[in-house]
Amino acid sequence: MSISIPSSKSRLSLSPQSMALIGLLALMYGPLLWYWVDGWLNKSISIQHEYFSHGMIGLPFAAYIAWSQRPQWKRLPEKFHPAGFGLLALSSALYLSQLSDWMNISFPLMLAGLCLSLKGLPGLKLMGFPLLLVVLATPSQLPYLIEPYILPLQRFIAAVAGFLLMQGGVDVTVDQIYLLVNDRMVEVAPHCAGLKMLFTSLYVALMLIYWHRVWPSRLRTSIFLAATVGVSVVGNIIRNTLLSYFHGTENEAAFVWLHDSWGGDLYSAILLVSLIFVLRLIQQYVPEQFSFETNNQSIV
Repeated sequence: MSISIPSSKSRLSLSPQSMALIGLLALMYGPLLWYWVDGWLNKSISIQHEYFSHGMIGLPFAAYIAWSQRPQWKRLPEKFHPAGFGLLALSSALYLSQLSDWMNISFPLMLAGLCLSLKGLPGLKLMGFPLLLVVLATPSQLPYLIEPYILPLQRFIAAVAGFLLMQGGVDVTVDQIYLLVNDRMVEVAPHCAGLKMLFTSLYVALMLIYWHRVWPSRLRTSIFLAATVGVSVVGNIIRNTLLSYFHGTENEAAFVWLHDSWGGDLYSAILLVSLIFVLRLIQQYVPEQFSFETNNQSIV
């Protein structure tokens, strides 16, 4: 008895319908995605849209996950869900509006509509995590809506940064979100309060949770997300302290390097890499779930 093993070429083959669909999506959204990436790389996009630059790593990762799940996708029966047609119609209308934010939102809506139209709810569930990564990487005005509510965070960062500078013997006065360092004013603006870094850190944390299969444990997932917020806030406090010191001591070269040049990107990369070590520590020392005994019964 012989067993035939499908070749890698056959496993990677796509039907003409699938190729046509992928080609249509590339034709429609290729220029839009390129606009995102070019804006993120060259910082030529709006400040609010820069908050979603984590899409440069998240979108390829989402595409990889979706591609790797093709066998499961093929095994799902073809099933049309009425909501799929509604999402496709809505995404098409938003795309044709030619309004930047609406065109952006049309992209994840189009993908979700295709999942529902082709495979129904099971297809949407299968592609749920890649779609979540796409949604969270789609530029929108969400940061603009959130910024007015992070004033307490700005004040906290300014106060701690001022305290740290005082411990180093620096002449500093803190007033709300302003630091007066050697008679030079520094503002902890919403964009500098770490909101972008917090968005990126939580996004990368979700990717790590999926990649290391931590999500089945709510305990580990919750602790890791909380630790991610802590790393982001502490890292941003240190960054603002350094920026205030550089500006107050008239070290403009160091200030520009950390604030506007590749120094800021390097600093952010170090913080993101540190999340990997935090997750490993949690996996090593935190159980998957709490369990204790009472009255000779085990309670989880």
